[in-house]
Amino acid sequence: MQRLIPTGEAARPVAFAEVPQPVPEPGEVLVKVEAFAPNRGETFLLEAPAPGFLPGKDVAGLVVQEAADGSGPAVGTRVVGHPARGGWAEYAAVPVHSLAVLPDGVDGVRAAALPLAGITALRLLRTVGAPAGLRLLLTGASGGVGHYVTELAVAAGAEVTAVTATPERGARLAELGAHVVHDVAEAAGPFDVVLESTGGPDLPLALAKARPGGTLVWFGQASRTPATLDFFALLGGPERVVIRHFHYAGAPYGPDLATLVRLVDQGRLHPEIGRVASWELTADTLVELRERRIRGKAVLLTGEARD
Repeated sequence: MQRLIPTGEAARPVAFAEVPQPVPEPGEVLVKVEAFAPNRGETFLLEAPAPGFLPGKDVAGLVVQEAADGSGPAVGTRVVGHPARGGWAEYAAVPVHSLAVLPDGVDGVRAAALPLAGITALRLLRTVGAPAGLRLLLTGASGGVGHYVTELAVAAGAEVTAVTATPERGARLAELGAHVVHDVAEAAGPFDVVLESTGGPDLPLALAKARPGGTLVWFGQASRTPATLDFFALLGGPERVVIRHFHYAGAPYGPDLATLVRLVDQGRLHPEIGRVASWELTADTLVELRERRIRGKAVLLTGEARD
């Protein structure tokens, strides 16, 4: 089969290689991948890939081999999955605990855009607690996580202010019901909760927008710049604020994937997909994604799915 593997080159981060099909573990199914969605974090890992690194955590496709232990869906079932690695290939081994069955109303493109970003959004909002009535500030909001958080939080009754770099990148967030600003300093606090994903100089600015006793959940560092905090600056604003470090990871992912699929099927969640292309254009797409030139998610199609 064909698989995309790292090259270590910034301009062409991946290339095709002919490799054997993966051999699933007893609790895994073999999926014929029809679509996959890269994540921006994966583009960073590709800059200096570790030996043996096989990217690919968000896939949708067809089960072609059932799990040997008898768990999981049957051959011919359409699924979305979140394997630990190796999804940018014609076939991927996916743990049964990290996949969900797709109904007829959810296509593979939207399904592939769900896993990492959607699971992150769900788990972020669980960290926050019941969103109804909360004033919520979200930085770095124009990516996949930001769109899911905004739609879910607004639907649950939160008042969301979303920070995006440009009006164009914030247009759909405004349609979803968020108040959009283009600089953290423009956000009109105080906020009960700040969801911060950029790091660098934006984190202390966002923290200053929290109410006394409020919470900042730090879930990313898209700027790739460490943040510096001033203890005394907090005394003039968000005193007693709680800063929580957040990382989405932790299997099983299947229940959260099933929730996301159900919301999409019911028309209550709408993946923002900025690009759909053949996986032959993966290298170019990764560069565009790394440079933030794609709004929302990018989805790549393999094999017959391109036709």
